[in-house]
Amino acid sequence: MNEKKLLLIKTALQLFYSNGINLVSISEIVKESGVAKKTLYHHFSSKEQLVLATLKYRDHLFCQWFESILNSKQTGQESILALFYGLDNWFNNKVAGLDEFKGCYFINTAAEYGYSNSFIRRSCQEHKHKISLLIKEKVSMFIKKIDECEVVANAISLLKEGAIVSASVEGNSNAALKCLPIVLILINKEY
Repeated sequence: MNEKKLLLIKTALQLFYSNGINLVSISEIVKESGVAKKTLYHHFSSKEQLVLATLKYRDHLFCQWFESILNSKQTGQESILALFYGLDNWFNNKVAGLDEFKGCYFINTAAEYGYSNSFIRRSCQEHKHKISLLIKEKVSMFIKKIDECEVVANAISLLKEGAIVSASVEGNSNAALKCLPIVLILINKEY
């Protein structure tokens, strides 16, 4: 990827994540990045195209981190526990590369783009679906029945999402750890 394009994406992501997309102007991104406005529009025909590029970039960063957490353990159960300890680290700003925790960039972005048919909202949905599939893959290691696996994976995904929202909206930095009693029941049950 072109160096200036990447700089624009990283700068926009940092500003959007910190301040919200609608509050950040193109002029602010240009000023902060030091890249000319003409260069920005050479790479991105609109602010929406830049937002989509930041979503793709954040998806890459987040999924890399998320997969490393899940794959750090041998069993599916251990991977699911590691997920919640990993979330706790993220909420408490102990994850290099994900910036200071300000909620989920995809949840925040979807909230700013309320209409369901937008490419931006669909990109957020695709990210959440990808994360859910990664969780389901680990759950399938210890639950072989497809319908039961689906139920448990969905419950774990919803607990994860609830913890993120609680940490972000309520400032509850222990939200992921508070999910552990329910997670332990879900992963230790006989299926």
